[in-house]
Amino acid sequence: MGKCLIREVEANGMVFRARFTGAEAPSSEPVILLHGFPETSIMWVGLMERLGEEGYRCFAPDQRGYSPGARRGTVEEYEYRKLVSDVMAQADALGCARFHLIGHDWGSAVGWALLHQHPDRVRSWTAMSVPHMDAFASAIADDPDQRERSRYMGFFMLPEKPEQSLTADDFAALRSLWSSIPAEQVEEYVSVFSQPGALTAALNWYRANTVLLEKRREGPKFGPVQHPTLLLWGNQDIAIGRVAIGRTAQYMKGPYQLVELNAGHWLVQEEPERVHDEILRHLRTNRLQ
Repeated sequence: MGKCLIREVEANGMVFRARFTGAEAPSSEPVILLHGFPETSIMWVGLMERLGEEGYRCFAPDQRGYSPGARRGTVEEYEYRKLVSDVMAQADALGCARFHLIGHDWGSAVGWALLHQHPDRVRSWTAMSVPHMDAFASAIADDPDQRERSRYMGFFMLPEKPEQSLTADDFAALRSLWSSIPAEQVEEYVSVFSQPGALTAALNWYRANTVLLEKRREGPKFGPVQHPTLLLWGNQDIAIGRVAIGRTAQYMKGPYQLVELNAGHWLVQEEPERVHDEILRHLRTNRLQ
């Protein structure tokens, strides 16, 4: 019951590679997990197996651009509203009327947007590493520390140069980022990004969403959040500083807990037991009605 299986899901006119685990019974509570950059659904395997053993039904897709059958060619195809629509189309295809949602990195950004656009579909929300997007945008605009941490995003928005840099010397730059990640996960990531168009598709998430990431306050406002929310953040995160994390509280109008970990950006790999325990506690506290 706790073992992850890989299947394909047809949604939004595309085919998504995805991992599943847990009870298939209609009474089991669904959990959708969204990976970020530069990872795939394999990052969630340990957590999914733990949740599956506890009776939850888990689904983690390789998101748009990462799945070979969902690799659109233009930058515009990776705008955040389309990424949200992918998640909702897959939830509908799987019969998940309401679900728990967990996201990391870009998966968190998509999650915050999904809460805003489809609030009635989510029972509980766990954001990992990335704070409320309004808080993040304001920190990029006026916090020098966050501005410095986010400089890499400007590079990722450039054409061609990021691909050349990240693929050089057998993906040496990415492998250095993955230094705390298990070898089998790293090999899957390299395998995916070695496919034609895959790395460009993943970087197109940055290029298509400058309105979310530019160093200014303008852009979509995702507003207050009523959902029970758990935010997990590593105080050694190289990309996300304390100011943006601290500002998230002002947008939380429902139950909210911030858990600060002595870790970097890759929380589920660096502190798996603590992350698993905190998420399981959050899910148990906020069961589907």
